[in-house]
Amino acid sequence: MQGDMEKQNRRKEQEYIKGLKRYEQKGIPVYIDGKKPEEEDWEKIFQIQEDGGFYMSDFIGLEDGKLREIHFDKVYNH
Repeated sequence: MQGDMEKQNRRKEQEYIKGLKRYEQKGIPVYIDGKKPEEEDWEKIFQIQEDGGFYMSDFIGLEDGKLREIHFDKVYNH
């Protein structure tokens, strides 16, 4: 049962990443830690780091309400 949940979570993560990449294809840049992500960087936005850090998203818009950029930055809960 836990294996099924892990597979389901993994599928959801992959779908989320695909959605972020679609934004990139439409000209909306995505940044992780202030840099354009390499392929191996995408999955870390879902992980809790050894130091307790995790990634928070920030959707940056223009004054007219259109999405301009998406940022993922490491934050700490302490």
